[in-house]
Amino acid sequence: MKTWLRRGAVLWTVAAVVWLAVILRDGLGAPVTTQESQDVQLPSGKSQRDEILKAERDQNIKDAAQLVELAQQLQQEIEKNDRFVFSIGTLKKTDEIEKLARKIRSRMRHN
Repeated sequence: MKTWLRRGAVLWTVAAVVWLAVILRDGLGAPVTTQESQDVQLPSGKSQRDEILKAERDQNIKDAAQLVELAQQLQQEIEKNDRFVFSIGTLKKTDEIEKLARKIRSRMRHN
């Protein structure tokens, strides 16, 4: 029992020393660089980050238009179906809508 207590105490001591070393190194190390200082300029003089954001915005607009179209198609399929059971195609369309919405959301959260 005492050996386990000694091993535990040694382990906690080592963990504390490592933790303090990491804190001190991060606090006293090189200054933290901002995102703007790391931004790459394209040969045209424009910011690479701005161009990527612009391309993602354009893709989000296209995907949102496709999302609206798929949602309208889904609504029409549901309205024309007089039964309470849906076809496999209707369920696949809901999966497509979900995937597209997730792609848009992930692009927006990435920024």
